[in-house]
Amino acid sequence: MERERLSFLQIHPEDNVLVALRDLPKDFVVDFNGLQFALRQAVAAKHKFTITSLAQDAQVFMYGVLVGKMNNAVEPGEAITTENLRHASEDFQMGSRKLAWTKPDVSSFASRTFQGFHRSNGTVGTANHWLVIPLVFCENRNVLTLKAALEEKLGYQVASKDYSDEVDALIARYQAGASVDELMAIDLSSAKENQRKQRLFPNVDGVKFLNHDMGCGGTRMDSDALCGLLAGYITHPNVAGATILSLGCQHAQASILRDEIKKRDPQFDKPLYVFEQQFEGTEQELMQKAIKATFAGLSLANKQTREPATLDKLCIGLECGGSDGFSGISANPALGYLSDMLVSMGGSVILAEFPELCGVEQELSDRCIDEETAAKFMSLMKTYNAKAEADGSGFYMNPSPGNIRDGLITDAIKSAGAAKKGGTSPVTAVIDYPELANYPGLNLLCTPGNDVESTTAEVAAGANVVLFTTGLGTPTGNPITPVVKLSTNTKTFEKMPDIIDLNCGTIIDGQETIEEAAHRILEYVIAVASGEKQPKAVRLGQDDFIPWRRGVSL
Repeated sequence: MERERLSFLQIHPEDNVLVALRDLPKDFVVDFNGLQFALRQAVAAKHKFTITSLAQDAQVFMYGVLVGKMNNAVEPGEAITTENLRHASEDFQMGSRKLAWTKPDVSSFASRTFQGFHRSNGTVGTANHWLVIPLVFCENRNVLTLKAALEEKLGYQVASKDYSDEVDALIARYQAGASVDELMAIDLSSAKENQRKQRLFPNVDGVKFLNHDMGCGGTRMDSDALCGLLAGYITHPNVAGATILSLGCQHAQASILRDEIKKRDPQFDKPLYVFEQQFEGTEQELMQKAIKATFAGLSLANKQTREPATLDKLCIGLECGGSDGFSGISANPALGYLSDMLVSMGGSVILAEFPELCGVEQELSDRCIDEETAAKFMSLMKTYNAKAEADGSGFYMNPSPGNIRDGLITDAIKSAGAAKKGGTSPVTAVIDYPELANYPGLNLLCTPGNDVESTTAEVAAGANVVLFTTGLGTPTGNPITPVVKLSTNTKTFEKMPDIIDLNCGTIIDGQETIEEAAHRILEYVIAVASGEKQPKAVRLGQDDFIPWRRGVSL
């Protein structure tokens, strides 16, 4: 059903700025709640403008929370910019429990199932992967050697564009004496696509090779956290088993990895093959044993098949990256409604990126199920921000140039919109990195705002599907968990259809409500979880994997 598209929006009744939903010219007359005023300059879509006169140091509210203070006095119709607004957010303290919430109607999904891989510990995977992991960066080359030996032969090479014909065309024109301008004008739109071979093991979705630059030479805290992170991937429901390559002398010892696996799954029974190069001797001995073990493990993994599972077996990671001024009013609220739906059905959701929860700490801590959980959340937030400030930064420095250009002027504005992904349900658990976070209900997971570090951590914490909102566009994916990309605006969706799966700009355009979008997204999630649809990041082989060094990363 077509709905009227608005020109501007007040997100919360207490807000003293409005959001432009389309490009508004200078002198555009705003008629709002009995007030009439003209814009003092053009205001681009996604940006904000004032409703009333505001004095220097006056507080600015969006989403009903403090998001900044004015650097100078402004009149009604003034565009909000980095020059006239600075970051500010409310302090927070232990408050009363505010656990009342309105559960959405989930009757249309109550009996729905998805086709997943059932594991012996009761979890259900949305995919079935084999992992090859180095315990230390010294083994990265050997992991890549295994990849070269196995991936194409077994049919797991990602279908991709082959641009060698374009290079041949450029070489020929260059050798014929073409100028720089002529070379730049050549049409290179005829790229071929490499076709993937048929898989030898059809029930195994992929062999994933996870390289990293950690495991030794850093702090013991980082190497221990790495072992915890890798244990999260090995025990993940989307993983059938793993081959581990270790040098032998590094901080990240195989024994620590085994202990971390046992913490997460005391009855762990997946095939796990660990090889230490210093024990095996020659590279040839190491590689031949690893190849045989991996091949044998794949034959075991191939015996597993998809079976029906109820939707409470879904654990959704909530992520955003390349955010814009529409993120908090389209895609993020749609995920928030979906989160509430899944929680109502007994499922799990994970809200992470703690630097992007700055300014909404009071609301989230009040929603924690008990004071102990609230205290843990507040402690993690304060410790993280204090560490950032000690190193010359702080949460206020989180917004990127792209965020600012598209309307997210302060971290508090960005955070207030980002938190909408978590819906309105009570916070059932607060989890520190790199622990497991698949408790039923809404989990808060301490991660940086860095897209890939956060997504990497959410998957280690148990997310078997990740929903990733973006306003500017990003190709981010994950090796073992499907990452579904949702655009906050139609323009980006139409511009980048090769990396974005769903469009939530329909909400801004007046084509559907937040509730309708959430239902549409959940239908897509069920299809992805069942292996019926592949998100763009999966098709492209966008296997981003970056462990978090527990220093400052915003």
